[in-house]
Amino acid sequence: MFFKLTGKDGLWAKVKNHVGIKVEHPVSPATRDIRSRLSDEGVQKSVGVCPYCAVGCSTLVYHRAGRIIDIEGNPDSPINAGTLCPKGSAIYGMVVTPHRWTKVRYRAPYASEWQDLSLDEALDMIAERTRKARDESWEDANEAGKKLSRSQAVASIGGATIDNEENYLITKLFHSMGFTRITNQARI
Repeated sequence: MFFKLTGKDGLWAKVKNHVGIKVEHPVSPATRDIRSRLSDEGVQKSVGVCPYCAVGCSTLVYHRAGRIIDIEGNPDSPINAGTLCPKGSAIYGMVVTPHRWTKVRYRAPYASEWQDLSLDEALDMIAERTRKARDESWEDANEAGKKLSRSQAVASIGGATIDNEENYLITKLFHSMGFTRITNQARI
């Protein structure tokens, strides 16, 4: 009786196999032949940065022929070591959703309808309005005659989705256009 319970093909061997201690075939032949689509011919890998918060987690973006196939955490990153938070894990869905807007939408003042604009039209409108605001509010000097060479007509509000590098570039852009940071004024 003891040998029937403990032998190679005995009851104990069947129980161990059932509960996972001893698995004869852990991977089925069908599963063994499956390959990731990321290893297909023509798939390229690029390094990116998660767009959500200012942490700057690194991502690996897999793409082929201009289409994104997958986005995952970059294991070589010292910041996130291949992990992504739930928002970072949703980047792929954000990029490929059919509900994502891919056109510039514009609603003129007092209009009730939105209209589609080309990117060139939108950028021209932004440049014209920025230049107009700058020119109309330009200050060469203050009341005491101190040279200012500035305009305070345009503001930028940062957010958690902007990383340090983007903040630096925005600051450089604003300074090159003559817009300065307002200091010594009460904050609302």
